Amino acid sequence: MAAIEFQESSYAKDGIHSSNEEAQMSDTLSKRGGWITFPFITGTLMGLTLAAGGWRTNLVVYLIEKFQVKSIVATKIGNIVNGSTNLLPVLAAIIADSLLGCFSVIWISSSFSLLGILLLALTATLKSLRPQTCENGSSFTRFTIAAMGANQFDNAKDQASFFNWYVIILYASAVLGATVIVYIQDSFSWALGFSICVVVTLIGLAIFLLGNRYYRHVKPEGSPFTSLARVIVTAIRKRKIPISSRSEDYYSEHAGKVEKVASVPTKSFRFLNRAALKAEGDTNSDSSIAKPRRLCSVQQVEDLKSLMRIFPILSSGIFLSTPIGVQMSLTLSLTLIDRILYPIWQKLSHRSPMPLQRIALGHVFNALGMVVAALIESKRLKITQTHHLIDDSKSNIPMSVLWLVPQLAVVGIGEAFHYPGQVTLYYQEFPTSLRSTSTAMYSMIMGIAYYMSNAVIALTQRTTGWLPDNINNGRLDKVYWMLLVVGVINFGYYLICAKFYRYQNVAKENEIYVADK
Repeated sequence: MAAIEFQESSYAKDGIHSSNEEAQMSDTLSKRGGWITFPFITGTLMGLTLAAGGWRTNLVVYLIEKFQVKSIVATKIGNIVNGSTNLLPVLAAIIADSLLGCFSVIWISSSFSLLGILLLALTATLKSLRPQTCENGSSFTRFTIAAMGANQFDNAKDQASFFNWYVIILYASAVLGATVIVYIQDSFSWALGFSICVVVTLIGLAIFLLGNRYYRHVKPEGSPFTSLARVIVTAIRKRKIPISSRSEDYYSEHAGKVEKVASVPTKSFRFLNRAALKAEGDTNSDSSIAKPRRLCSVQQVEDLKSLMRIFPILSSGIFLSTPIGVQMSLTLSLTLIDRILYPIWQKLSHRSPMPLQRIALGHVFNALGMVVAALIESKRLKITQTHHLIDDSKSNIPMSVLWLVPQLAVVGIGEAFHYPGQVTLYYQEFPTSLRSTSTAMYSMIMGIAYYMSNAVIALTQRTTGWLPDNINNGRLDKVYWMLLVVGVINFGYYLICAKFYRYQNVAKENEIYVADK
């Protein structure tokens, strides 16, 4: 299980001098972390996200203009690229939790990101490199940075504040990249735009490395997934042993330390409790484990239970995170919610809104966004018919682009509720040994959602005539209504999951958070 690198003093008869040195080292390390690391972490996030927004937002246009790819095909390629770069952080997070730690994973993956964007810039500069396109790993680091940033703080109040600022800076940088850099690409040259992405990525990496002396590093202690798998195997091996209600029958120590959880495992998923039951020959005379493959600790059992409890809620976020252009409104929405709506909520209810409540509001606004989008698309089609532009896909429709603002604003407000809610829920409810993996769960959801959107597009094209290459001949409004129906069903599934879910850590930390207010 990952643990902060504080050296513990041990006083032996001939080791007093050594213990004093360890105590001094502990004092030095204890000063690390805190808000002094915030500029370095957010500076890194800003540089990497700015570059990602610059190359990824305009990738579809780049494929159409420079590689002569059809629009629907280019959209599918874009979804595959976005899906891949959102699934890769899960692998990076597992490596961070198990082997290298957050710091090493961030600088290594940032270096790969720099190389990837550099190759992409070369394809725009040198015609001989086309039509070979290149993906990069900018999203490798995005959620590992979130875990490392939260690790710098000890209490839930500072962690919640960090996550809110993390999301604000993430989307503000994405908007800046999607506007300024994209404008440069469209108005000046693709090579110049991609070169700027290279420079800001390099700056972000340099800022991150400069802050190394201030970071509180988390030391990985092997793969936590091994112990989780061992719980299942051990419980199956002991399936014939009757479950006990006595605390002395369970093994409650791990790595020589007293467990934080109760000595008796919780009653949920009781079958797994057998993994911590002490059978004859499982322990030595000094209470240490004699057969590691046949006995797990209570903490390891509860860690697996935590993942099993939260998985249904996590799965409900896949459709909720289906890609929609929300960046334009999210930054303002999140600031408004964090600084105005949440304080009002606390004054009225005397408690901070819980993560599950934030996610539920995200579902509601996402559904409303589909309604608004369908109505606006219907209006656009009527204008197209009135001006006889149905068969002319290249003509400008006499309709202001500002009509897109309402739907983007509604969905953006929804994302401002559910995005921080999900990240906070996973970080606080996942086992401590899976902190990096927990913050990458939202990235995994988004990655699956991108692939799912490709499947929806392909299925819709195959079974209906709603999505032709010329959308003026299609019925995009019906696609939005279909997404609304699916979204309502998904919201019902989420409400069932949330009703039966019981917080393990969030409730206690929320009380501390409100008390500090």
